[in-house]
Amino acid sequence: MLASLVGIVVVAIAGAAWLGSKASKINSELTAATQLIPDLKHQIASDDAGAAAITVDEVRAHTSAAKQAADDPVWSLATALPGLGSNFTAVAEVARSVDDVANLGLAPLVKVYSSLDWESLLPSSSGTDLEPLKAASPGISAAAHAVRLSADRLAQIDTTNLLPQVAGPLASARDELQDITGALDAAANASSLAPEMLGAQMPRNYLLMIQNNAEARASGGIPGALAVLTLDKGSLTLGSQSSAGDVGVMSPAVSVDPEQQQIYSARIGKFMQDVNLTPDFPTAASTAQAMWERKTGQRVDGVISIDPVALGYILDAIGPVKITHPELVSLASAGLPTELTGRNVVQTLLSDVYAKIEQPPLQDAYFAGVAQEIFAALSDGRGNAKGLVEGLGRGTSEGRVLVWSRLAAEQSVISKYALSGSVSGPSIAPAQFGVYFNDGTGAKMDYYVKRTVQLIQECPAGDYSQITVRVTSTNTAPSDAATSLPAYVTGGGAFGIAPGTVQTNVTAYGPVQANLAGASEGGQQVSVSSNRHDGRPVGTTTVTLAPGETSTVDIQFNKIVQHASPEVRVTPTVQDVRDVILDTESATCAPAG
Repeated sequence: MLASLVGIVVVAIAGAAWLGSKASKINSELTAATQLIPDLKHQIASDDAGAAAITVDEVRAHTSAAKQAADDPVWSLATALPGLGSNFTAVAEVARSVDDVANLGLAPLVKVYSSLDWESLLPSSSGTDLEPLKAASPGISAAAHAVRLSADRLAQIDTTNLLPQVAGPLASARDELQDITGALDAAANASSLAPEMLGAQMPRNYLLMIQNNAEARASGGIPGALAVLTLDKGSLTLGSQSSAGDVGVMSPAVSVDPEQQQIYSARIGKFMQDVNLTPDFPTAASTAQAMWERKTGQRVDGVISIDPVALGYILDAIGPVKITHPELVSLASAGLPTELTGRNVVQTLLSDVYAKIEQPPLQDAYFAGVAQEIFAALSDGRGNAKGLVEGLGRGTSEGRVLVWSRLAAEQSVISKYALSGSVSGPSIAPAQFGVYFNDGTGAKMDYYVKRTVQLIQECPAGDYSQITVRVTSTNTAPSDAATSLPAYVTGGGAFGIAPGTVQTNVTAYGPVQANLAGASEGGQQVSVSSNRHDGRPVGTTTVTLAPGETSTVDIQFNKIVQHASPEVRVTPTVQDVRDVILDTESATCAPAG
């Protein structure tokens, strides 16, 4: 934020030497404070709380000096000048806001940060002392509240009569301060919820759902393993493993929102394998919870989902995990690795296990057993807190780590963030698009599919925006996949799809109130279903690819009322999300009129 504010402070007033000197003072002090921010970020990232505290004191000294200059009586008089006074007012308000951020935001946060022993917060077999985190929550909340008030004050400044030298940087400062506010609000909510959700008061039981990206589902992949994860005062234990198939068919089916049942079929409420045909994780999770409790009689407090890619991020933090369980050692003798790392876990779980182990029940057992080994290592306190937080943070941002709580008060907070996996509500940006993949092959072929998703901003029609969602898919399986890959991977033609071929149902969501305009491939219109989900237009089309084939499908949305920058979320696959989502492209449009 400070970097954007530096350009606001210079307003030249001919002959006003005093005001000029004050403007120079404000500028130099804010510049000096700005130059310290990279050091502060590095110190926090390096877990150097002492140095961070010293740097914050230096930042506060500079912002205080800038504020004092803006509070000068002559400067205050200048705010009444006809025409130019509003510029002096804006600069003064910026200086005060920066000082508030430094004193009421940065300073208490660094104090809280330095008071926490982050390594002690790692899970361990003996439990974790969560009291320091609980004690830190009020300070973090107070800091978030103070910075939010500063953001609100800047938002109330009327920019109508401001000079461009002030108005432009002020707009940037507002945006950046809103980002800071959002981050602080998230930290405050996390520090408030985390202790209870980690079992500070009483044990919490969560249904752990590990999604298998080799068979795509909208939120990631088919539930490859299920287990109850118990958190008790920070200690972590993973119960016996199960699979989606073990849950069986729900009769009667679990009740599901009619809109989603219309789009994704009644299978959502019948089969655990299909609860996440919908990209709306709260729906998938609550349905899975109901199925689990009906099948086992075991009550769970929520659902946590993770995929093998995110397990790789955890392994990067905790280090290699040796396979020690006798059954897994026996299975590994078929040629699977005896040590799992962040580099080999995805290929092992989503490809090699099918090539090396012929029987599907043993494949499921290996998949579940590996998860057990990784979580056992995690529960022993292995690794470092910083790496684990970074890995889980990356997994969350990519949609690979999802959380749902059955407690309404907790879920209302979780729903504000991408962690919730919601397709509607406060976590969704105004111009939010979504592209989600559901396997139609009945097999594990999605390991071989490479995809890109790109938004194309078409020329506006009247007052409305138009966006094309372009989805390109390639089946990279070997040309002889029908015979070289196991039947369990190809499906063996059991569902009418030739072995080696991949069939995918591609579903695209537009923003609320927009319309689905159609879909095309290679310039030719293709069939696309049209529905709505919580006010968002939804289009689904089917893509079928033989080995080596590529398809590009364009799904068009029009009558888009939102004027914000478009964003897109996608089903997390084996690929790096950064390789899947391409930069938005804008069409060349003729000048209006």
